[in-house]
Amino acid sequence: MSSTQADWSRSVQYHNSFLLQTEADKAVDAAIAHSAESGLPDWAVARNEGKFLKLVARSIGAKRILEIGALGGVSTIWMAQALPADGRIVTLELSKRCAEVAQRNYERAGVASKIRIMLGDAVDTLAGLDASEPFDVVFIDADKTNNPTYYNEAKRLIRQGGVIIVDNAIYHGTIADPKYKDSETVGTREMLRLIKEDSEVDATTIGTAGEKGFDGFLYAVKL
Repeated sequence: MSSTQADWSRSVQYHNSFLLQTEADKAVDAAIAHSAESGLPDWAVARNEGKFLKLVARSIGAKRILEIGALGGVSTIWMAQALPADGRIVTLELSKRCAEVAQRNYERAGVASKIRIMLGDAVDTLAGLDASEPFDVVFIDADKTNNPTYYNEAKRLIRQGGVIIVDNAIYHGTIADPKYKDSETVGTREMLRLIKEDSEVDATTIGTAGEKGFDGFLYAVKL
């Protein structure tokens, strides 16, 4: 049976109508709307995938989360909703404008007290983070060129049994298509090569088809 992106979108919307109706979900919708009104690109995680991040954090009892790439803070809000009162998220963002929009979204969603934005180049910021207080979850959703560095730093900073999730790991199938040789595609391929040789993690990629097309994410556990 063949399907189209319209079919994927309809399916996602149908399931969301049953599973995403709480006040917490509405807070995310408000953040998505404010990000659009502020002129940010529509790069935030899809609502069902954001809910997945929340459930992952909740299922492993996460208290410390690291996010690489805040944009308007939509994914941060999803994950913050899973944290206990003393839980914290450190989110790294290069753009001052994005950080300002994200901060406003955190305040509106009532989760600002759990979130610390670190402004600057994530490669430099990560190098300065201390691994003595490891994270439970790392979510990587920034430029893909630096995915190898982000992955290596995530592994350094996460606890044993912690989860690393990398967004856009399939990206319309271009990662597996050798004719695509741009730096972001190559960055994701290099990350996959690193993981192939890495005995300290167990990982898989999960394909998704929905409102934003065909994509997927990498899910890794530090052993």
